[in-house]
Formats: sequence, structure tokens, C-alpha cells
Amino acid sequence: MYFSLIIPVYNRPDEIEELLESLTKQSYKDQFEVVIIEDGSAVRCDTVLSRFEGKLFISYYYKSNSGPGDSRNYGMKRAKGNYFIVLDSDCIIPQDYLKNVSKSLNANYIDCFGGPDAALDSFSDIQKAINFTMTSFLTTGGIRGKSERIEKFQPRSFNMGISKEAFEASGGFGNIHPGEDPDLSIRLWKLGYETRLFPDCYVYHKRRIDWDKFYKQVRKFGKARPILDKWHPQYKKVTFLFPTLFISGLAFSVLLLFINISIPMYLYGIYFMLIFILSAFKNKSITIGFFSLIATCIQFYGYGSGYMISFIKIHLLSKQPERAFPELFFKK
Repeated sequence: MYFSLIIPVYNRPDEIEELLESLTKQSYKDQFEVVIIEDGSAVRCDTVLSRFEGKLFISYYYKSNSGPGDSRNYGMKRAKGNYFIVLDSDCIIPQDYLKNVSKSLNANYIDCFGGPDAALDSFSDIQKAINFTMTSFLTTGGIRGKSERIEKFQPRSFNMGISKEAFEASGGFGNIHPGEDPDLSIRLWKLGYETRLFPDCYVYHKRRIDWDKFYKQVRKFGKARPILDKWHPQYKKVTFLFPTLFISGLAFSVLLLFINISIPMYLYGIYFMLIFILSAFKNKSITIGFFSLIATCIQFYGYGSGYMISFIKIHLLSKQPERAFPELFFKK
């Protein structure tokens, strides 16, 4: 297999430089291609690419802004490889990543895989807290993990591999964002292709660096899910409703305090205490433990409220997704 690494970038030259630097340290011995798609950036990254001449085989394309999904498709159509690895520009790649991907594909080939993410010690405390919240078994990371088997995993596009054959058969990513990656996974299943989680093929993912950006991101995730359920009803799961039930239950528990019923609130208190303890222990930081409480509240409220609004508009009022939530759709 010849790998083409597909990386869309939008106004992030510093991040792409850090990612490329990590790729120069790969223990993988065979040649691979790096395809960078500049998605209409005002601050372009081509100025940093000259530093990697002779170190990496880079193809660079600049195009008008059409969103990450369409930009990935643009890159895969022009890539020279027969197996594509899609990465986000805010990732840093461990040195054995490509080696582990190659090993996993040679041992048990699959046309589409996904890998997990982790946090580096150099990440900020807020980034580590967000990473904990997005991957913990106590939060939506755990919900998604329980609702998806390893052999039926829905890869996420910050760390995803897809064969050229599967890409051409499916047409690649749709124009919804976020939600373009689970949509692609489901369409691949319908075409008879399989997906799988490669647990050892992780990347370091910076994610959002402040609370406001994180809230906007998870709220969009919540809005996208009922749309995906509308498109692919056979794959909807009751677990996707959990964040909405969680925030509704928390609000109801607060109201119960006014009539001296405190048991539900105690249960929420125990849950938040577990979040704090596990995060503080894992990250060896009380500060990160406290930040994880904030991240969890933002995650559940943002996703849960977004899901509820989208469910009402899409499933109850039967509105067209593109008209109900134009901010989730890019024009190609």
C-alpha cells in the first residue's frame, strides 16, 4: 500500500508546521505522500512548506473555501496513493503511527479504519480537560464507545483511513459539518464495506483551545445527530439522547430542591465528584480535574441543547436540514 495523508487546513500555518515536523520523525520506512489542501485560507501555510523539502513528499493545493469534507474529497481525488489517511491540522503524530497502521492493515485488512486520540504533556490544562471529557467512559466518549463495537466503529475524520476503492465507491464526505464522518461510515456500511477501530493507531489531538470554541463545537455535534438519524434511521440509538436527558434531569433535580427532595441532586454530585477524581488522578493535576468539570458541563449542555433543538425542527416539525441549520452545510 502507498499511503497518501490528506490534511485540509484553514488559517492554521503554525499547526500544520507542527504536524509536518512530527511526520518527519516517523519510524515507517516506506515512502508516503502528504497532501495539503488549503481551504480558502486568508493566512496561508505554503510559506512553511519549504522547510520540509527533502524531508517529506508534499503536494499542496489552494482552493476556495468549501469546508473540510469537500476539501478532503478534493485532496483524495488528486492523491497518488491507493490508501488515504485523513488527519486534522491540529494533530501531532506519534513516531510509530504509520508503522502501526501498516501493521494493522497487513494483519487484518479493512477498507476504512479509525483511531483514537490522546493528549501530550505540552498541551494546556484546558486542552487536557477537554480531551479527558471527549474520551472518558463517564461522558459522551464513553457513550459512543459503548454504542459502537470495535468492528463496527464509526471513524472520526481527525484520524481516519479509507481505501481509494471505498472512497470512489462512496463519493467521499458529504457537505454537512460536523457529522460528515459518521455519515460516510454509514454509507460505506450500506455499500458493503466494513469499518474498524485500530486502538494502537492514536494521534495527539489538540481540539479546541478555549471554552467558547468548545461549546460551539459540541453544540454543532448535537444539532447534526438528529439529521444523521433522519438520513439513516436504521442506525439511530437511544444513547444519542443521553446528554439531553442528562441536562433535563439536572434542571429537574434543582427544582426538586425547592420541595426538599435532594436525592437526585446527590446523585449528580456523586457523578461530578467521580469526574473530578478520575481526571485529577489521570492527569496528576487538581486544576485539570476542576477544568474537566467545566468541560463536562459545557459538553452535555452544548450537545444536549443542540440535539433537542434539532430533534424538534427535524423530526417533529419536519424541516429540511439545510434550511433549519444552514450553518452546518457548506456549499460546494
